[in-house]
Amino acid sequence: MRVAIITDWLTVFGGAEHAVLEMHKLWPEAPLYTTVTNPEKLGPLSTAHIRPSRLQRWFPSVKKHQLLLLFFPKAMEDMDLRGYDVILSSSHAVGKGILPPSNSVHVCYCHTPMRYAWEMENEYLEDFHVPKFLRKRAKLLLKQLRRWDLSTAKRVDTFIANSKETQKRIALTYGRESTVIPPPVDDRFLVSALIGKQDRKGFIAVGRLVPYKRFDLLIEAANAKGFPLTIIGKGQEEATLKKMAGPTVEFRGYVSDEDLPAMYGSAQALLFPQFEDAGIVPLEALACGTPVIAYAKGGALDSVIDGTTGYLFSEQTKEDLLAAMDRFHTHTFEPQSLREHAKQFSAERFRKQIKKVVEETAARARLKVKSEECGTSSIPRPLPPEEKGEKNYL
Repeated sequence: MRVAIITDWLTVFGGAEHAVLEMHKLWPEAPLYTTVTNPEKLGPLSTAHIRPSRLQRWFPSVKKHQLLLLFFPKAMEDMDLRGYDVILSSSHAVGKGILPPSNSVHVCYCHTPMRYAWEMENEYLEDFHVPKFLRKRAKLLLKQLRRWDLSTAKRVDTFIANSKETQKRIALTYGRESTVIPPPVDDRFLVSALIGKQDRKGFIAVGRLVPYKRFDLLIEAANAKGFPLTIIGKGQEEATLKKMAGPTVEFRGYVSDEDLPAMYGSAQALLFPQFEDAGIVPLEALACGTPVIAYAKGGALDSVIDGTTGYLFSEQTKEDLLAAMDRFHTHTFEPQSLREHAKQFSAERFRKQIKKVVEETAARARLKVKSEECGTSSIPRPLPPEEKGEKNYL
């Protein structure tokens, strides 16, 4: 079975790239097709056979792949995927938009329907400082991108969602069913040495410093109560957040993959105030025996069980967050039980589940071909949303 792996872009090694790495481990001979790449920042994926699109020639000059977003659909559709039995895409933007050959099956591991095109349009325009005089034109182009994104759902034989939240959004946006397979926790978190409760001090937050991650909310809470808060990550909001921060807030910037487990393991709890479709960070913390205090929405609900693996707060307000922290201080969490909970999200289990779905999809396709040859085909491809009469956002 010849497999090609597709992903939106490969510019850094983050959560989506961890999933691609595990797919690559399953099929190490499979090439990785993508729009643009920055191999020196891909860690364990840097030695993979990466085939970028023609936009790669422009990427060193542009530097920010997001500025090329509107050119990505054409780049995806231009990829020549003839000769592959299975196309496995990892998509949170344009990855599922490839044109699979008629004799191939397309399995999409969907991190989210494209948020730039749907509910995060204004954030995209703000984050990348699109001038006001260009915004009307940019919104028209994003509307075209939404239409294209919706049409590409027809090109997928099987959808896999990375969380129950994403599963709901796939159903609402594309009118398609999906199987939930949570993202993999890297083995280095599950095998790291436990640090005892008595050694844990302060709270930790991990992620890109961008507005929707709501690190500002954590800083407000830390300033109000004076608890130690360590923020790991870099991003465009760093200067603004540092101006807000009081004396108990520390910014650690980038922390290497090797050092991150110890950072999780030395904290009392991870604070996770954002709405994420999935969110690998809470799973990493739990794998290190660290409980999580999370906003009760999105993918965090798949791993954070209130009162068992952490605590949830229902509103993104300082008051709700501090109330959850007060409850947290009345409870003692056993690190080993948190680690046992995290093992159900291991990379090994992820690989087994992905392999099973891919093989089942390929087997159905073979059965369909055989049925068609006999003139008795009864296994149609899923109908697109507009043919099923399902509701979508347009």
